Amino acid sequence: MRVGIGYDVHRLVAGRPLILGGVEIPHELGLEGHSDADVLVHAVMDALLGAAGAGDIGRHFPDTDMRYKNISSLVLLERVIDHISADGWEVGNVDAVIIAQAPKMASYIEQMRQNIAGVLRVAPELVNVKATTTERLGFAGRGEGIAAQAVACIYRVEP
Repeated sequence: MRVGIGYDVHRLVAGRPLILGGVEIPHELGLEGHSDADVLVHAVMDALLGAAGAGDIGRHFPDTDMRYKNISSLVLLERVIDHISADGWEVGNVDAVIIAQAPKMASYIEQMRQNIAGVLRVAPELVNVKATTTERLGFAGRGEGIAAQAVACIYRVEP
């Protein structure tokens, strides 16, 4: 069994959709990035890659590669799962937190869990997503960006 941690942050900007956990959330601002900038899924990907000792998402999906321009992060997560599965790893569980002052996330959390669990090929009970504010402190509290952290446990599949 191995454990990895992931962290991601993106700036909030006008003219982009806000996508978290593969869910488009109505909001006047979206996340800036090369892909869809889904910080939640990016944190999960980095946690899984870290647990597998396989680097990070920048190494696998560089923002200089136009193949990844505006791509869904769920597609990239599927590629991460394919990569670690080929090395004999399966997902045990994932726990993640979104750090944002706004918008409110509660009504979208279950769909985020379902989306991520589906790509990870695990039961939704093995994916936990929560959200918190920073009580208006820091970049997230000022509404300048959104961050996410994730922890993933993986285990080796024995033949």
